[in-house]
Formats: sequence, C-alpha cells, structure tokens
Amino acid sequence: MTTKDESPYKMVQGLSRGLAVLKALNQAEGGWATIRELAEATGLHRTTVRRLLETLQKEGILRRSASDDSYRLTHDVRALSDGFREEEWISEAASPVLGELLLKVVWPSDFATLDGLSMRVRETTHRFSPLSFHKVTVRRRLPLATTAAGRAYLAFCDEEERNDLIAQLGAQPGSPFSGTGPGRDALLALLAQHREAGHAYNNGEWQTEQKILALAVPVFHAGKVAGCINIVMLRSAITLTEARKKYLASLHAAARKIEDYLATSRE
Repeated sequence: MTTKDESPYKMVQGLSRGLAVLKALNQAEGGWATIRELAEATGLHRTTVRRLLETLQKEGILRRSASDDSYRLTHDVRALSDGFREEEWISEAASPVLGELLLKVVWPSDFATLDGLSMRVRETTHRFSPLSFHKVTVRRRLPLATTAAGRAYLAFCDEEERNDLIAQLGAQPGSPFSGTGPGRDALLALLAQHREAGHAYNNGEWQTEQKILALAVPVFHAGKVAGCINIVMLRSAITLTEARKKYLASLHAAARKIEDYLATSRE
C-alpha cells in the first residue's frame, strides 16, 4: 500500500540523469559546457554523461560544437524549456558556414556576438586551420574598439546603441574614449569609414595581439546586428589591401548565407 505522496512506479533513473544533464547545461555560462564540466555539475561519471549527451544529440535536443567539443542546446529545446539562447540559435547557423569559409580562405574565422562591453567568440575554425596561431578561441572576449569584430558591431549597430556602448567604454578608468578626449571623435570617425566601406578591420591596434590583421562584417537579423564574422590573419603574411582583395567577397557571402538562414528558419 502506498501513501498519498508515493507512487507505485519506480523512478526511471536514466530519465532523471538525462534531465540533470539538461538542467546543468541550461545553467552553464553561455549555455554550453564540456563533458567534464557537466560531470562535475551533476555528480555523474563522465562515461554516463557522454552516453546521455549522445542520446540527447540524436534526439536533436543538443549539439556538439566542432569548435571545442562542448555541448550546446539547440533550437528544438524550446519545446521543452526556455534555456535556449538566441545567440546559440544564431551560432548554430554560423558553424557550418564558417567551415565552408575555411575551405575557401584557409585562414581561421570566428563568429562573435556582443557580450557586455566586448564580443564573445561563439564559433571558430581556429582548431582546424593550418594557419591558426590560436587553437582555442571559443568563449574568448574580443575588445570592442580595437578588434575587427568589435568595430564591425559598433559601426553597424544603430546609432543609439553605438553611442551608449561608446559612452560606457569612455566611463572606464583611463579610457581613451571619454567624452572630453579626442579618442572618442577618432573612434567615431573610424567607425564611419567602416560603415562606408561595408566592413571593419584591425591592423595591429589590438595591444595584446599586435601581430593580427583581421577583417570583419556584420550579420544582420530582424534589422539588427546579430553578430559579426571575421577572418584572422598575420600581418607579416599579408597586407590589408591584399586581404581585402582576396577575402572580402567570401566574407560577405558567408555573412549573407547566415542571414538567409536566420530569415527563413523560423517561418
């Protein structure tokens, strides 16, 4: 005989463990996590976590990122919960396009979205490019004002958002972009040039990565910048002028392909 709060049926342990993994992934920073991180969060053995992840992947609830072998929720999880983030839906569309771009240009690329006052790399081909000098860049933060991806976002987002972001950058201690200094006007002028050209770049201005030359273009969705896609090169190997001639057309085509997917996938 069972009490009112008891059930005559045994708990399905596999289902309980699968839900624990989904909950841990839902609560993970950025909506992604590795097998090790999920094992630590759930208290389950790594082998068990791997089996559960493979089952959930086959069901279309999550996916394994080729960039860093982390697991992320997919669009289909919206039928179950609100844990899926808009950035992950967009990143899911960007991932195969980055792979196609790599075949054309060989240099590595990143897809990044705005995260506070920086750009957060969501997908990348650095680990697959023979020309990469950074094998792990997923989750890396890129400065807004000195990287191609950050400048592309600032240049092509709407004016109100751009002014707000620059004001926040200028309010940081020691910032060269304060409202009283010439740095803000110089940045606005540079962003205007990027808008006119249809792309952004950085050519050694990123203080901690002065060897880098990068091109970036925005990816639009619903009239706003959803993220930016770049191509990262070495300044010692190619000039800005050469990079524009060789790679800009492919970079723009990649961005348009992502935009087309975003525009039709939810119709």
